Amino acid sequence: MSHRNRLAGRIVILAMALLAGPVSSSAARAESLKVVSVPALAVSVIGGQQVGNVHYVVLQIERDPQGRGPTILFSESTAGSAVDDVWKDGARTALIAAAKVMGEDERNWRLTIKNRSRYSLAGGSSASSAIAVGIIAAWRGDAIHSGVVLTGVIAPDGRIEEVGDLPAKLQGAAAANMRSMLVPKGEAKTPEWDLFELGQQRNINVVEVGTLQEAYEMMTGIRP
Repeated sequence: MSHRNRLAGRIVILAMALLAGPVSSSAARAESLKVVSVPALAVSVIGGQQVGNVHYVVLQIERDPQGRGPTILFSESTAGSAVDDVWKDGARTALIAAAKVMGEDERNWRLTIKNRSRYSLAGGSSASSAIAVGIIAAWRGDAIHSGVVLTGVIAPDGRIEEVGDLPAKLQGAAAANMRSMLVPKGEAKTPEWDLFELGQQRNINVVEVGTLQEAYEMMTGIRP
């Protein structure tokens, strides 16, 4: 069994665990729980070299009937689930952007996030755009296409802003057998790199996206 298939299996088990709750939970609350996992890209330094990798973010969202939110809980109790403060700030911005796109009030949401990585700590905000896509997909019940991964910093208004280390991230996407890699607009070809050429070499379709709506359509086939 491939590493990707094993990881996908663990994600399914994790999603089920996130949903598990007391037997006495109300039917209304159970129906409001929505869970999805979304791939994201990261870069680690190993032996002095940058190594790109794909990790998965499991998102559970539910409505807070009392409107006391937005509440975000970060589940960091297991190996590979720890995230730094910048990562958490990015997730908070992702929630704001997702709510804006859907015309929802983020105060009505309660979100639980668990990062699944082979490394001990995930940092930075480059996963925030993928988290925003995952939040919308979880809330709407849309499926995220397999083999498509997104990197970029989400802005509160839904713009996807630039990130670094894209060649290493492309290598990580290729190692995880991704078919398409979505990057911020204007970053596929720069004086430092040509991701279109690198993508052809690794059989990855590189696509630029400028907004959360564009990224969501590429990752689900549905315009939010």
